[in-house]
Amino acid sequence: MSSATGRYRRLVGRCGRRRALVALQHSIIVSTWHMFTRDKEYADLGGDYFLERTGKTRATRRLVSQLNHLGFQVSLQPVGVT
Repeated sequence: MSSATGRYRRLVGRCGRRRALVALQHSIIVSTWHMFTRDKEYADLGGDYFLERTGKTRATRRLVSQLNHLGFQVSLQPVGVT
């Protein structure tokens, strides 16, 4: 998954398809402007860039909170533990 697709999927849940598309277009235009003005080549950060940037513990906390909000009680164990 490219970083643009990941950004679109993150935004579409919060602001809808049309606004997410416009926000994605804006991001592409801004990054293109920066590449031209700084004479740099495009470097794709990857689809999991924001997950790695914010940290796995924050994402885990957010997902557990969402499940609790939906009425589920969740207990997590690391993969190596049975």
